[in-house]
Amino acid sequence: MDKVKNIVFDLGGVIITLDQPQAVRRFQELGVKDAAERLDPYTQTGIFGDLEKGSITDEDFRRELSRLAGRELTYSDCCYAWQGYAKEVPQRNLDALVRLRSEGHRIILLSNTNPYMMEWVMSDRFDGRGHSLAHYVDAMYLSYEMKVLKPDESFFRQVLMSEQIVPSDTLFVDDGPRNVAAASQIGIRTFCPENGSDWTKEIYKYLEKG
Repeated sequence: MDKVKNIVFDLGGVIITLDQPQAVRRFQELGVKDAAERLDPYTQTGIFGDLEKGSITDEDFRRELSRLAGRELTYSDCCYAWQGYAKEVPQRNLDALVRLRSEGHRIILLSNTNPYMMEWVMSDRFDGRGHSLAHYVDAMYLSYEMKVLKPDESFFRQVLMSEQIVPSDTLFVDDGPRNVAAASQIGIRTFCPENGSDWTKEIYKYLEKG
């Protein structure tokens, strides 16, 4: 087998630790009483999915969420609620991204996400040291920009084509079993750590399978 040259990382559950109950509580605070039914740990539906798929804008979402909440919500309110998904950004994960890049791997982000979450991820508040996630990766593919959600196979194919890379020398790291299964269907190597687990040493097992 070819040696792994490219590592494609998911954001939530891998680079950052997710706290779905906290996000649910924040949406409920805003007045969305049925937030627990509307929010899924892996793939969003309804207006939440529409936002992450890029089929509605952040402003469309704000208006629609205001309607659900029964009061006018601001852009900041939406950021507060969505960013509730972020429990922490373990320093060990950021250190691992830096180390893997220094070892010659191309580091790529592939994430189901939205503008409200990325407001924080792409700011200098992200790592607590004045850097955004862009400091740690070579390229980013975001669902709302690509107009497609994992586990849709076309998302992975678009990344392979855009990066001009082949599946056999690419490792995909995601905490969602369905996402990993979809990537492996087209020949990408996969690793599925649990949300919040320390994958920084175990990943080398998957890099050494060449």
